[in-house]
Amino acid sequence: MQLTRARRRLTRDYRVLAARGTLGAALSGGIVARMQAAASSEIRASAGLPDAGIKERVAIDLTRIEAGAARAMQSGVTAVGSIGSTAPFVGLFGTVWGIMNAFVGIAESGSSNLAVVAPGIAEALMATALGLVAAIPAVLLYNHLTRAVGGYRAALTDAAALVERTLSRDLDRARLAPTVKSLHLVAE
Repeated sequence: MQLTRARRRLTRDYRVLAARGTLGAALSGGIVARMQAAASSEIRASAGLPDAGIKERVAIDLTRIEAGAARAMQSGVTAVGSIGSTAPFVGLFGTVWGIMNAFVGIAESGSSNLAVVAPGIAEALMATALGLVAAIPAVLLYNHLTRAVGGYRAALTDAAALVERTLSRDLDRARLAPTVKSLHLVAE
């Protein structure tokens, strides 16, 4: 749900910024807003400096914002992957435990008839089944979330590129804007 909300906000803010075509769009406070704020902040901090340096510093900031947002989305996915990869081993451990109990039952009773062996085998099969019941959905969910996070990362990259492109356009407009020259009247 967190990923879906973040993706929707990202898409909405991307559209707003692209439609405006200049920095300063009214965004919803998500990642694109943070990217835009970083670009605007760098413009103010670098007043009078060459445009190339501004663009480079903004690109560095955008990369850091993008990486942080992707890392935040990835955090829960790791737990799901861990469950999917360890659950079969927990089931296997339960299987081994159940088989050991079956052999203990045989040793205690001195008989290997089905009534002695069946409870241990049933316990072993139950542990295997529970391990698979936990692992299979977890692996499927992990694969889905991994693809979704990959798509989110691609959207973050697109948003960073939009902010950089918009910044570049704004800097070019500012450089080409006619400067107002003050008039000095000279009295003779």
